[in-house]
Amino acid sequence: MNPSTLEPIVLNGYYTLIAATVVLLLGKILVSRIKFLRDFNIPEPVAGGLLAALLVTVLHAAFGMEFKIEKALQDAFMLIFFASIGLSADFSRLKQGGLPLVVFLLLVSGFILVQNAVGVGMAAALGQHPLIGLITGSITLVGGHGTGATYGDILTKQYGIAGATEMAIVSATFGLVAGGLIGGPVARRLVNKMGRQPLGSNAPNRTDAPGQYDDHTFESAKQQRLITASSAVETMALFAACLAFSAVMKEVFADHETMKKLPQFVWALGFGVVLRNLLTTVFKFDMFDRAIDVFGNASLSLFLAMALMSMKLWQLSGMVGAMSAILAVQTLLMIAFAYFVTFRVMGRDYDAAVLAAGHCGFGMGATPTAVANMQSITNTFGASHKAFLIVPLVGAFFIDFVNFAIIGMFMEFLGK
Repeated sequence: MNPSTLEPIVLNGYYTLIAATVVLLLGKILVSRIKFLRDFNIPEPVAGGLLAALLVTVLHAAFGMEFKIEKALQDAFMLIFFASIGLSADFSRLKQGGLPLVVFLLLVSGFILVQNAVGVGMAAALGQHPLIGLITGSITLVGGHGTGATYGDILTKQYGIAGATEMAIVSATFGLVAGGLIGGPVARRLVNKMGRQPLGSNAPNRTDAPGQYDDHTFESAKQQRLITASSAVETMALFAACLAFSAVMKEVFADHETMKKLPQFVWALGFGVVLRNLLTTVFKFDMFDRAIDVFGNASLSLFLAMALMSMKLWQLSGMVGAMSAILAVQTLLMIAFAYFVTFRVMGRDYDAAVLAAGHCGFGMGATPTAVANMQSITNTFGASHKAFLIVPLVGAFFIDFVNFAIIGMFMEFLGK
């Protein structure tokens, strides 16, 4: 049998979970033993996931082997992660974001406009349909695979752009990897220029004034937290409610022209916010944030591992010419914007450096990548409550609405 005709090897939920945990353990070993990965703060899921993707690529080239993971399981971990953001978003904490949250939202909204303008301009200059510039712009680099697949279908059916969905998948994959690779080095350089030293084993893991920001989820992924079986069950019930609500709303709006474009994770996150504040304010329920933190961080790591290990890197080999040039420029643009604009506008301090790492994550890839980028910095240099308050809310919730509006504006103008 010709290797190219081999059927994909399908990993069910059990084997997908086993493979993801092995990838995470592998990433942990790589980061602990390779100085380059530590120095540039490459997240463990990215290190292990890329190595797994390279191994799969070698097997594909040599034997025609291809693997398919349990996509529903990957999506479930993604939804749990976003639900954990909502469940940790106490309104009293949201108020603490204040003006910096608004400024950061305006900042990243401006970047989306620049990102799309660059993509569209380069596509036109290279003789391509200008809408291809949106595919290699915020449709995939901010929106990710889900938004990319949705708009890819629209661009093919309504605007006649052949292969738009495939281009979107390749672009989103490139962005996910690039976002995870550039965030750590950008922030590391900014932090080093401040003369800030890595934490010692006994150094305090706080960087702000007492009482300025409450402890926030995802900030110290490696910190030990005491949870009980009953609190774990209660937390799983909250996650189940968020996932169930998101599934129901996805079905309800399946035929709605506008609402069906809204990613399912937005419903999970939004319901988590409502559920959290309803239970704590009306029913005086004591939310067990430590359990939410543990489940959220574990889901984040597993989602990233599954996303990266399931990449088909051989698809990137076909990414030549105009698309390669645009994505290369978009990567340089993200680095420059985070380094020279995000850092300076947000205060030129340690928090601003961590925010720059987060912006690289969801400006090129996805919010889970942004959180992983920030964790890689704060695990080395100390906590940044301000960054972990702002980035998950902006990157996972507010920015999606802004992105949809901006994409619609560009499509309306370019489609005429």
